[in-house]
Amino acid sequence: MARFRSLIAGLSWTTGLAVAAGVLLGGCSSTDDEHDHHDGQHQPKVVATTAWEAAFAKAAGVESVKVIVPASVHHAPDYDPKPSDLTAVAEADFVLYASFEPFAGKIKEAAGSKAKLIEVNLDNSADKVTAQVKSLGTEFGTSDHADPWVTAFAAEYDKLGKDIRAAWPGSKQPTVVAQVFSTWAAQLAGADIVGTYGPEAVTPGQLAGLAAEKPDFVFDNAHMSTGAVLPDSGAKQVSIVNYPGQDLDLLTVYRDAATTLKKAMSGS
Repeated sequence: MARFRSLIAGLSWTTGLAVAAGVLLGGCSSTDDEHDHHDGQHQPKVVATTAWEAAFAKAAGVESVKVIVPASVHHAPDYDPKPSDLTAVAEADFVLYASFEPFAGKIKEAAGSKAKLIEVNLDNSADKVTAQVKSLGTEFGTSDHADPWVTAFAAEYDKLGKDIRAAWPGSKQPTVVAQVFSTWAAQLAGADIVGTYGPEAVTPGQLAGLAAEKPDFVFDNAHMSTGAVLPDSGAKQVSIVNYPGQDLDLLTVYRDAATTLKKAMSGS
């Protein structure tokens, strides 16, 4: 639901952008030298709308990423951009955003930036993460960092998955109903996904269908929770966090999820 609201609420950024742009006297411009695109020896200037996109950029090899919306703001269009945000965008080589964040183009336009807009696929499924990090490494000229990260990620993902499977209740593969943006956690756990829901509100008919599957667990999305999904089914609901905090460490998301899932499956 929140994801669809963001498509409309993103329009509320227009006023804030106009004010901030006015403070900057129409936005900042930069020289061609400042936007010299890189040969792999220089770090690109990257701005990300949220910590999630920024985590992908960091994994791809960017040492410092400017994040526009603080991690504490769960609904990005609620954030009012500051003049410093527009300054950062005006000086950037790349601006990362997600498809459900229509304000990315507005902030780039308001800042008078020549940055390249890159839409990031915010999906923590292992194959999607691997493809996205490699793609960004190519864009940034940082493949020498992105490729080793992908290798390390694969090893860590495999280890965490084995740890979770060792905690399966009764050593039996659990059945899971997952919010559509939390299915990656079920994949990590090696669970059998018997149904999904969201991001829109779940109808009574859908709830009845999900309950009929008799899942062991419900993997909810911590950022878009609608409360208890199957409260009378006996399924244990687990809250899954999709993106990192200020450390922008994508691997931490998987490690934290693994810890949460092991506790849930062991009954602690």
